[in-house]
Amino acid sequence: MGIKKILISQPKPASDKSPYFDVARDRNVELVFKPFIKVEGVSSKEFRKQKVNISSFTAVVFTSRHAIDNFFSLAKEMRVEIPESMKYFCVTETISLYIQKYTQYRKRKVFFGTTGKIDDLLPTMVKHKDEKYLVPMSDTDNSSMKALFDEKKLNYQDCIMYRTVSNDFTEEEKKNFDYDMVVLFTPSGVKSLLENFPQAKENGIKVGTFGPATSKAAKEAGLNQVIEAPSKECPSMTSALMKYLENN
Repeated sequence: MGIKKILISQPKPASDKSPYFDVARDRNVELVFKPFIKVEGVSSKEFRKQKVNISSFTAVVFTSRHAIDNFFSLAKEMRVEIPESMKYFCVTETISLYIQKYTQYRKRKVFFGTTGKIDDLLPTMVKHKDEKYLVPMSDTDNSSMKALFDEKKLNYQDCIMYRTVSNDFTEEEKKNFDYDMVVLFTPSGVKSLLENFPQAKENGIKVGTFGPATSKAAKEAGLNQVIEAPSKECPSMTSALMKYLENN
């Protein structure tokens, strides 16, 4: 049976130049975009239970825009004044520039990596070993990142500032699941698929995954995984999708 309709578990691309639209046109398939997960910030009441004093830190590590949003939101809600001397360490320049939404951007206090991986940011953090780092995180497994900080003997405190939850689907959406393939990008997305569309597993719907953690979650869930990205040949999900459709 051919692939005619694919559910992409992400928001619809803002640009018409997205390679997803090339896939749809060149391989004559219908792509439907629907996020499977959403991010919710924890309340100040929940945060206080972690007994973390934001004002006692000299630097913050940001791995996403969600971390920035929730850090400044919680600080405002708790009436914590962020000092001008606070330093910010971000995994990419794009994330670092997002800080401008909340505070004046000064290069002398903002540092960023180039690859988007925490490993790339570590050497800079080590150079500023005297800083006391606050690391806002989600409720997902962050043990690998904490292990790297421990290895470098950094003075840090992690805290949960936001969580990933399944998106809301209507009963009609759950009932009328008529896709030939679903593309997933996070382990949370795998969980959301199983919760909202159990028929996807029951009917052996084809699944594409991006990232090793997502692939692992899909395999453990017993899903019919036919695409695993990235790879040397297919570094993006769109290239992996195009190749699979060409061969099938």
